[in-house]
Amino acid sequence: MALGIDDISIKITHCGVCYADVIWARNKHGDSKYPLVPGHEIAGIVKEVGSNVLRFKVGDHIGVGTYVNSCRDCEYCNEGFEVYCAKGSVYTFNGVDADGTITKGGYSSHIVVHERYCFKIPDNYPLASAAPLLCAGITVYAPMKRHKMNQPGKSLGVIGLGGLGHMAVKFGKAFGLHVTVFSTSVSKKEEALSQLGADKFVVSSDQEQMTALVKSLDFLIDTASGDHPFDPYMALLKTGGTLVLVGFPSEVKFSPASLNLGMKTISGSVTGGTKDTQEMIDFCAAHEIHPMIEIIPIQYATEALERLVKKDVKYRFVIDIENSLK
Repeated sequence: MALGIDDISIKITHCGVCYADVIWARNKHGDSKYPLVPGHEIAGIVKEVGSNVLRFKVGDHIGVGTYVNSCRDCEYCNEGFEVYCAKGSVYTFNGVDADGTITKGGYSSHIVVHERYCFKIPDNYPLASAAPLLCAGITVYAPMKRHKMNQPGKSLGVIGLGGLGHMAVKFGKAFGLHVTVFSTSVSKKEEALSQLGADKFVVSSDQEQMTALVKSLDFLIDTASGDHPFDPYMALLKTGGTLVLVGFPSEVKFSPASLNLGMKTISGSVTGGTKDTQEMIDFCAAHEIHPMIEIIPIQYATEALERLVKKDVKYRFVIDIENSLK
């Protein structure tokens, strides 16, 4: 099949393992279309470019995130917020593309994507590190920028220390914030403080530790997907503070007083548009921010999904496609 004039043919070298891969590989939402190829944290090398492609040339390092198409004509697409496309963006895998085909993701050796949805990865930034930025990284970076969390000296709380949470800590420190991690696993304390650079670690089930922090935080990023109460966290925000939800618990429940009395904001977010994504990749390269990853061969993918469900990963699996998918 000939390459479309705006398309880029990519040799995939690495693909991050995201909880989305578990959801659709195992048909958790009842809408999986098999045969299914998961993977939406894709890094690789440009193999071929269509005649209209200007931003990339053969041999360039390139990334693809959670979506590969959109209407390119609505107010959101026009502002570089393609992920919020009014007609719905086309997901990188298990999505229905404009021509009716089902999209296939990054657990594969190649992918063809329209130039608009591809990102330049600087040559000095490792492709394995770049992969998790394309979902985990941008999911926290976009709302942090949107809610002006890049103000040095302010205080940030990060709820949940997984793929998303550990990136929120890294960005928070790079933005000059005082960062507190909230986790149910005390086993993560040492690493959060020493390796990720968090300033404080709180076991969220410890009433005393939680009470000590009432009205002390400017921002909270909630990455926890397990069910948890919201009122105790809302109480930690200062007047006018903001909680951003990026996880998907089964419900969000809090008292109106938790919101109203302190003039607080609760906000949601998914990944991010093309503009924010490229900005984040460049920021990570400039500040030498790298996700903590465990590199695995493709043959280990099923086991990796199993371990991800058990939260047994620090903090993102990355499949070495290039050396294991022959």
